[in-house]
Amino acid sequence: MDQLLAAIDLGSNSFRLSIGRVVQQDGAAQIYAVDRLKESVRLAAGLDDRKNLDDAAIERAVTVLKRFGELLAGFHPNRVRAVATNTFRIARNAADVVQACQDALGFPIEIISGQEEARLIFSGISNELPPSENRRLMIDIGGGSTEVIIGKGFQPLHLSSLYMGCVSFTREFFPDGCITANRMEQAQLAARRELERISRLYRHTGWQEAYGSSGTAKGLIAVLQEGGMSRKGITLEGLELLKAKLIHDGKVIMSELPGLKPDRSLVLAGGLAIMLAAFQELKIKCMAPGEGALRVGVLYDLLGRDSRHDKRHETVRQFIKRYHVDTRQSERVKALALSFFKQLKLEDTPDNQDLERSLAWAADLHEIGISITHADYHKHSAYMLEHADMPGFSNDDQTLLAHLALGHQGKLAKLRNLDPTRAKWLTLLCLRLAVLLSRRRETQEAVPVRLMIKGRHLRVQVDKAWLASRPLTEYSLHAEEKEWGKIGFRFELLPV
Repeated sequence: MDQLLAAIDLGSNSFRLSIGRVVQQDGAAQIYAVDRLKESVRLAAGLDDRKNLDDAAIERAVTVLKRFGELLAGFHPNRVRAVATNTFRIARNAADVVQACQDALGFPIEIISGQEEARLIFSGISNELPPSENRRLMIDIGGGSTEVIIGKGFQPLHLSSLYMGCVSFTREFFPDGCITANRMEQAQLAARRELERISRLYRHTGWQEAYGSSGTAKGLIAVLQEGGMSRKGITLEGLELLKAKLIHDGKVIMSELPGLKPDRSLVLAGGLAIMLAAFQELKIKCMAPGEGALRVGVLYDLLGRDSRHDKRHETVRQFIKRYHVDTRQSERVKALALSFFKQLKLEDTPDNQDLERSLAWAADLHEIGISITHADYHKHSAYMLEHADMPGFSNDDQTLLAHLALGHQGKLAKLRNLDPTRAKWLTLLCLRLAVLLSRRRETQEAVPVRLMIKGRHLRVQVDKAWLASRPLTEYSLHAEEKEWGKIGFRFELLPV
């Protein structure tokens, strides 16, 4: 399975699994699909009035992911990536649901931001299209959110994730399946209000090609073309004809809509309203089908990580540049923090490999908050890392970076409610010590400090003469003894 990668897209309406085979041709890597699974889960339909997913929706999700897990048995965790989208982002009980889903799938699940979802969709569609210098508009109407992107080549120019989807709009405007002119008009107006926030920028940028991806767009294309309402792709005229028919019939009649799949019929009205609003607000003339979308974008992102071209490294470099990070200092801190991490001698697992990468990125970016103000800069750093758009990073990735940035100085008790694992506490220890020992902001040939860890006993061995010449460092290390003691660790300073 060394040549196989797997991507799982946990959408608000459907769950999809794609397995791709990596083939090297003329020095470039290409992914060819070898297996695909798609299951309608209608997760968003399980959200109650308090935004909690009900037991029935969770059971549907778990059942499907057990099937996916059987197909993925034997895959190395580094070659599988599962991403969850809008419904997981908004569900109040998402943490419990994710745990149940991970247990069923057998692999970690990342809840990604809307911006990250849009980036991956753009990557997926772009990698399935012929090369072009044209600007391309891409719209992906999911169950709970709609991603709208303009890009050129493989570079996205504008990324937007709007809070509307075919499932959520069908539930809100067509809850009983009845379709009227007034309901359709209200749904279109609501969608246009969402699109108004981006329409001026997108129209000003402009595009030469437009693509619609995933179930809604493909479903509409099939209905329009097989029903004789559009000769090719999606057109405004065809959408208006379909709208008129649905209003005339008062509901979706499967037998009169050739090309429509049963699972898509349940959310056709909501998806149609959003697509009509997009055509009207953005002045789209014609839209072609875009293959690949999110799951293919995830596969190519995995390929990049596997070939050392991780998108997250590029994002970190951009942040370093944007926030004018003192790179000499960040490199000092990173080198020292990583040397301490190796001394922890943690088991070589994918989770601990992720911790090591996160430690390096946190060291690179721990001082970005200084761009706001030096006072409490670690709090600003943490806020920025948690809430900024960081392409390639999942919500969990960013949360971990934020916790490391927040905890790299000051009181440790502020992190106790976040309930870090022992391995995460030890990773933070590496960063705190690296920052503390690099406070003079000068390059040192060697730092005679060694970690010895056993359970929750932290022994920090320091050269006695070296420590005696640095009273501030000695004072700070004794302060660390007290801080770690407050959260249940025994920190022992050992001058030798």
